[in-house]
Amino acid sequence: MVDAAQPAPATRSKGWRSWWHRRIASPRFQDWAAGFPLTRGLARRDGAEIFDLVQGFVISQALMALVELWVLHRLMDGPQGAATLGPLCSVPVDRMEILLQAGAAMGLLQRRRDGRFGLARKGAALLGVPGLEPMIRHHKAFYRDLEDPVALLRGQGRGELAAFWPYVFGAGGATDPEVTATYSDLMAQSQHLVAQDTLRQVNLSGVTRLLDVGGGTGAFLSAVARAHPKLELHLFDLPLVRDGALARFDKEDLTGRVTVHGGSFRDDPLPAGADAISLIRVLYDHTDDTVRALLAKVFATLPPGGRLIVSEPMGGGHKPERAGDVYFAFYTMAMGTGRARSARRIAELAAEAGFVQAEILRPARPYVTSVVTAQKPGAST
Repeated sequence: MVDAAQPAPATRSKGWRSWWHRRIASPRFQDWAAGFPLTRGLARRDGAEIFDLVQGFVISQALMALVELWVLHRLMDGPQGAATLGPLCSVPVDRMEILLQAGAAMGLLQRRRDGRFGLARKGAALLGVPGLEPMIRHHKAFYRDLEDPVALLRGQGRGELAAFWPYVFGAGGATDPEVTATYSDLMAQSQHLVAQDTLRQVNLSGVTRLLDVGGGTGAFLSAVARAHPKLELHLFDLPLVRDGALARFDKEDLTGRVTVHGGSFRDDPLPAGADAISLIRVLYDHTDDTVRALLAKVFATLPPGGRLIVSEPMGGGHKPERAGDVYFAFYTMAMGTGRARSARRIAELAAEAGFVQAEILRPARPYVTSVVTAQKPGAST
């Protein structure tokens, strides 16, 4: 009986590329390449990069420990040693030394000659990224879904992320105000960089009224309001999110500038009158059928010449990209719906809905967001 976990014997190809791959995969060749002067550097570099892939899960868990124990925050006022931090964190001193050493190896901390550890530039930057620490803590659910990646790929995963993000399955899934507040807060905290990069790429000149569909508690529209004081703004999202949005706009003195509409884009019509509609981190949560229906609804709502703005993490398509094709691809898989689509694929779906002049903008930080814009045909096209 053939073990299903093992690959079936491959038919040997006579092509040059197949011969070369088999050659590289030979332990004898690797031994030779590691010692031969012309290939030694390449072999060492490949080996180091492969080992980085192997140890990646340990790095992520060590990072989780640094965040969970507030180590980076504790070092903000100056260097400390394991003897001080260990008791503060209820961790044995010898094990705290291991964690601090790991943090220094990751470039988040710096080890001093006296044995104490201080913040490195990268560690301080991590603290300055809005929403990054909550996202790292939130990864506990993601890690559990990835405990058996093969089971996840076969559709047999645990589904903890699906339980965390119930709204993606429709308005009926998000009925618990506490659950809704949890995911809305996480989305809002991480929205700052997304809004920043989106507004740097998208030219809103000529737009008078912007509708943000699936806008959560309004983090993106708050950024738009600051950048474009004369723009009329509207937010559309589930009714349970409405109170959070109203509270944000009231706190930021934007109540008179932003109108909040409660509803589900699956079941309810979109508010009319906007000449631009934004979908910020919306499409990758949903299946192609849901995306097609939403884009058709956006197309029908916009006037001739109206603009579509899509901003979210995207895959690389023909040029695979790490953030989109590894992290976000598996994240959406664990959610149980959606996918990290390439910008080209999003442009194709927009074209299916009737949009023209799709433009794929060059992302400043692909791991934050990428942007696709398109237009409804009309007098201004």
